[in-house]
Amino acid sequence: MRTTFQTALKVGALTVAGVLAAGCANMEAIEAAQATAERAARDAAAAQTTAAEAQRTANEARQLASGAQSTANQALSAANAAQACCDATNEKVDRMFRDRMSK
Repeated sequence: MRTTFQTALKVGALTVAGVLAAGCANMEAIEAAQATAERAARDAAAAQTTAAEAQRTANEARQLASGAQSTANQALSAANAAQACCDATNEKVDRMFRDRMSK
């Protein structure tokens, strides 16, 4: 957005320089050029503010996504532990069944 601001200032300066160079340096033309430059500077400042807000929103989204990833990793770990417990229990039951059937 800094480039937009710099471009707006350059456009304004070139407009003023063009008016002066063309020999039409009456006050109305200079004021119109100044108003154009000021509008461009305000627009650039507004664009910069919007970009800063978008960056803040993106940072918040990144933090939320990181938290969600952490929660998902914890859930996966808990699910893996539960599966391991279930597998161990099934193995015990199978062993008990085989022992019982072999008698």
